[in-house]
Amino acid sequence: MTQPETRRTRLSTEREAEIFDVTLDMVREVGYEATRLDVVAQRSQCSKATLYRRWQGKPRLVSEALRHGKPFTLAGLDTGSLRGDLYEMTSRIGDARKDHDLMRGIALAIRQDTALAEAMHETLVRPDLEAARGIVDRAIARGEVDPANPALAFFPHLVQGAGFARLVFDQRAPDAEYLHRYVDAVVLPVLLRDIGSTTDTT
Repeated sequence: MTQPETRRTRLSTEREAEIFDVTLDMVREVGYEATRLDVVAQRSQCSKATLYRRWQGKPRLVSEALRHGKPFTLAGLDTGSLRGDLYEMTSRIGDARKDHDLMRGIALAIRQDTALAEAMHETLVRPDLEAARGIVDRAIARGEVDPANPALAFFPHLVQGAGFARLVFDQRAPDAEYLHRYVDAVVLPVLLRDIGSTTDTT
């Protein structure tokens, strides 16, 4: 039987992964609100104090567990062109296996628990926003996109909004093929337009 970690023990990557798996299993089973750290500690054979020392509470533990279990990452995305980057990004998003039980277990809590929402933004949303900014910055540096284009501020919304809209309006998952068509029909025309020729100079 695994012994509880002492105060000076640093959790190994393997032990963190075990704790993350237990945490996500509990969220799937009972939802975020009913997930208790003492049960997570018991199931993962560590002390509750260890969980608090490492993650300071349930919001950060769950958010980091979600990041660990995220089925895709946007890190290292750089194909050399805006269209290539958008296709690669939407392929990773669209081809990812969706964990509906997990999302149901946490969706309501995100809206009601400020600490969880903040932890989720820091560990999950912010890295993807930084990756999206990288796509735009590289496109500007290559001369593909006009830095004065006002649509650049809404680039993350353009991509993510398509996914939510398809779920609501079409009741279908936004797979890679759908997102590629959306990129060609909506995102690229908006980002690549010539701002100078559309500016009112009168």
